[in-house]
Amino acid sequence: MDLLRPSDLSDEQLDHLLREAEHWFEHNRGTDKRADRLGGRSIALAFFENSTRTLLSFDMAAQRMGAMVTHFPAAQSSLAKGETLVDTALTIDAMQVDALVMRHPEPGAPETVAAAIRAAVVNAGDGTGEHPTQGLLDVATINHHFGRVEGLKVAICGDIRHSRVASSTHALLERLGAAVTLAGPAALLPEGHDGPDGIDAAVAGADVVMMLRIQRERLAADLGDAPGEYLARYGLTRERFATAAPGAVVMHPGPMNREVEISGALADSEHSLISTQVEMGVAMRMAVLDLAINDPASGD
Repeated sequence: MDLLRPSDLSDEQLDHLLREAEHWFEHNRGTDKRADRLGGRSIALAFFENSTRTLLSFDMAAQRMGAMVTHFPAAQSSLAKGETLVDTALTIDAMQVDALVMRHPEPGAPETVAAAIRAAVVNAGDGTGEHPTQGLLDVATINHHFGRVEGLKVAICGDIRHSRVASSTHALLERLGAAVTLAGPAALLPEGHDGPDGIDAAVAGADVVMMLRIQRERLAADLGDAPGEYLARYGLTRERFATAAPGAVVMHPGPMNREVEISGALADSEHSLISTQVEMGVAMRMAVLDLAINDPASGD
C-alpha cells in the first residue's frame, strides 16, 4: 500500500501503527535489534531534498527489518540529463523494488509517482505538502509519554505556512482527539488563519508545545528579524514555557535552530521529548515499511 498522507490510513491501520511502533520502540532498546519481517525485500530511498533524521531512520528501519536498502543518487542521476521524474521512478520500479521511500520538493510528487509504479510509495516529505511518517512518530511519541492523545492540548508553533509537519501532525492529533492550536508570526500563518500574532496564548495551558523552524529557504521575502529578535518575540523561552500546563513537554521535529525558535537550554531540559521523537522515528518507520509492503493490518 502507498502512504502519501495521513488520510490514507484507516482507523484500524492507524491503531495498528501506533501499537507496532510501541513494540519496535522497546525492541530497539535491546541488544539484538534485528527482525526479519522484511527479509529478502528490496527498498529504495530516493531523497531529492536534504535530510538527516528521516533518511537515516528509514535506512535503519529497513535494515533492522531485514530488507535490502538502495540509496538513489538524485544529484548524479539521469534527471540531470532531462529524464522525467516518472520515467526515473519507472526505471527504479523495473528493478523490482518492493517499496520506494521518496522525498521531493514539489507537493504532490509522491502521488504522481505512486500512480505510475507498482511498488509501494511512502512519502518522506513533499515540499510544503505532507510528511505522514513525521506526523505518525509525533503522535506515537505523545502517546508513549502520556499514555493517550485524546483530550490533550497541543500547541504547534512557528512557521505553520510552509510546514508539511504541521499539516500531517495536526491532522493526526485532531483525528485522535487532541485539541490543537496553531500559532506563530502572522506572516508565517496559513492564508485565512485568524490567530493572534505570537505564541503566548497557544502555549498557556498547553500539555505539549511543538516548535517549528522558520523555513527561510521557502520564504518569498526575508522576515527582517535581527539576531535574537525571533526568539524574544516568537520563540519558546523558559519564561513562555512556564505558562504551559503542569507536566507539559516540549517537542521539535528538527532540524532545530537553537536560540531562534527555541531556547537551547529548554530543548535539552527534562521537559524535552525531542530525542524521544528521533528514537520513535526509527520504530514508527519500521512499522510503516512493514505495513506498506506486507499490509498485516488488512487481514490478508
